[in-house]
Amino acid sequence: MRASRLLSLLLLLQTRGRMTATELAGELEVSVRTVYRDVEALSSAGVPVYADRGPAGGYRLLDGYRTRLNGLTAEEASSLFLAGLPGPAAELGLAELAANAELKVLAALPPEPRSHATRMRERFHLDAPGWYRDADDAPFLGEVAEAVWEQRPLRMTYRRWGPRDVERLAHPYGLVLKGGAWYMVAAAGEGGPRTYRVSRIITAELLDGRFERPADFDLAGFWKRYAAEFRERMHTGEALVRMAPGAEGLLRYTMGAEIVDAALAAAGPPDEDGWVVLRLPTESTRHAHWLLLRLGAEVEVLEPPELRERMAATAAGLAELYGVRRD
Repeated sequence: MRASRLLSLLLLLQTRGRMTATELAGELEVSVRTVYRDVEALSSAGVPVYADRGPAGGYRLLDGYRTRLNGLTAEEASSLFLAGLPGPAAELGLAELAANAELKVLAALPPEPRSHATRMRERFHLDAPGWYRDADDAPFLGEVAEAVWEQRPLRMTYRRWGPRDVERLAHPYGLVLKGGAWYMVAAAGEGGPRTYRVSRIITAELLDGRFERPADFDLAGFWKRYAAEFRERMHTGEALVRMAPGAEGLLRYTMGAEIVDAALAAAGPPDEDGWVVLRLPTESTRHAHWLLLRLGAEVEVLEPPELRERMAATAAGLAELYGVRRD
């Protein structure tokens, strides 16, 4: 346990540079006193860790010092070969660099971790896009990636949802790959950063100069908040339904496990026939109608009236289409 923590401390200093004892304690989830002891242990082992005094002080490694990869466990080395997706690397123009890096990591590993990593690469493949849809065609992904990496302004024409294309001068902060689609997080005009789907960029021009990227901007944190807010904006209505016993699996597949499990947790007990009344969030009447039709007679819509009427009209239309008569 301590050996793993010492390696983590060493890698933190190597990748981030100067860090205070408080910052290290927060990252490692230990006390500041433990950090002091660990730094002393590293120094005793010959690792050149230095302490800078003063308000801007902290611990740092001797300039040019680098640890080797032979501290990786077999499992850690294996996970590296699931972290790099070949498709996205190729889209960003990094396929050759990623392949070269993989070869260098394999060459640097001892025999046992190398064997694990090779088996991982041979037996697991990550395919980002979902079924029944291809990855987005994003012809200006290279320009956007360059703007993100070099902090260069990007002038673009963007096709938004609506009748008109818009011109934007963007300061791209980062790129996110979600379900086979690339999204650019960028500041454009007043307000905070916004999200743009890269495939909807019609023209793109890299401009001279550099913009200052906010030092405290956290791309992963921004995307997590954005995704949560997007789900809230998307589900603006709700439907009250009766679900037949045993239909939970199909409803989870249709509407998402998170939504259905929350509705089940808030539902009352089933009736004498095993049916349960659920309150489900919906995007719109039209979208809910399309989703709930998949469950056929396993779900009955109770509210809202317009959704129930749509379901009934569709059921009547299907009965007429298939020549079903009920006396």
